[in-house]
Amino acid sequence: MASDLKLMKVALTLARKGSGNVEPNPMVGAVIVKNGKIIGKGYHKKFGGAHAEIEALKNCKISPKDATLYVTLEPCCHFGKTPPCTDAIIKAGIKKVVAAVKDPTRKVSGKGFKILQKAGIEVVCGVCQKEAEKLNAPFFKFAKTKRPWVIVKWAQSKDGFLARTDKKRWITGALSRRDVHKIRKRVKAILVGINTVLEDNPMLTVRPDTGRQPLRVVLDSNLQIPQNCNLIRTAKKVPVCVFTTSSKKIKAKNVETIKIKNNINLKTVLNELGKKGVQQLLVEGGEKVITSFIRQNLADEIIVYTSNEQLAEKGKVKSSQPMKKIYNQLKKNFDDKNFFGSDTRLRRIINAENRNPGTGDNS
Repeated sequence: MASDLKLMKVALTLARKGSGNVEPNPMVGAVIVKNGKIIGKGYHKKFGGAHAEIEALKNCKISPKDATLYVTLEPCCHFGKTPPCTDAIIKAGIKKVVAAVKDPTRKVSGKGFKILQKAGIEVVCGVCQKEAEKLNAPFFKFAKTKRPWVIVKWAQSKDGFLARTDKKRWITGALSRRDVHKIRKRVKAILVGINTVLEDNPMLTVRPDTGRQPLRVVLDSNLQIPQNCNLIRTAKKVPVCVFTTSSKKIKAKNVETIKIKNNINLKTVLNELGKKGVQQLLVEGGEKVITSFIRQNLADEIIVYTSNEQLAEKGKVKSSQPMKKIYNQLKKNFDDKNFFGSDTRLRRIINAENRNPGTGDNS
């Protein structure tokens, strides 16, 4: 069992390499072991590309016949963008499959294990299960609820201010902003309120452009979004979705207007985005939108970048310290802490119940 844990952790490390390139697919890693030695490694590298099991089989230096496959998610058993991994595993003569967790989707959900067992392959599931579920928490939540994993993110000064009055646009440094673009790359949509559009005129794109651009979502009750703003101006290349209570429509290509009765309900917004296949949503602000998601317990993850600059003493602020109470709570209980130059990033998973929806299965 100790060796199983060690080898599965190798597979989990491999899986993480796919972050930002495989979504909405899960990150998956695989290791093939024969006579106590690793003979093949692989991970799912990009959406639409070969799955981890196939990459590991291709990587084998000797025949994988009678070997053991360690994989972080139940092998698929259906035709999608690629053929079933179960077929390749059986054809390769794998003797045993050790999986971290069962695939929660209806197309698989234990069917892959049954096919392997029917072919005479021993199947064990549940090794490093919690780690595997945590790695792909958005994937598991979406499979369970059909609603996006919500990441709420903001940047602030050391004294807790989110905006400044001087000509300098940014609160945090270039390294922090580069990290934000990595997060944008892996999500399916980015959401802001109309005030952010009116004040900052953002692009809400991934830079540099890697070909994976998120849907840009705006909450705009009275449909105030300007026709000449950056979002509308660039909608031909990167789509925009506006939620509003207004009966008016935006006449621009690739801009969808979704009318909600009476007032914009965030749960309704999440349900609509779920129907569009949005598995991960990045909420970038501003203050009103961010606090609404957190207070309504709709945030699954909080990410805060804090600069080393004190804005109040320089007279460069134009708002109060709206997030100070939330941030003080975050400082006492966070999942990880990273540094980007002089900036600090704190990250916390909030909705743990969505993080571990699977069940153990020692098939």
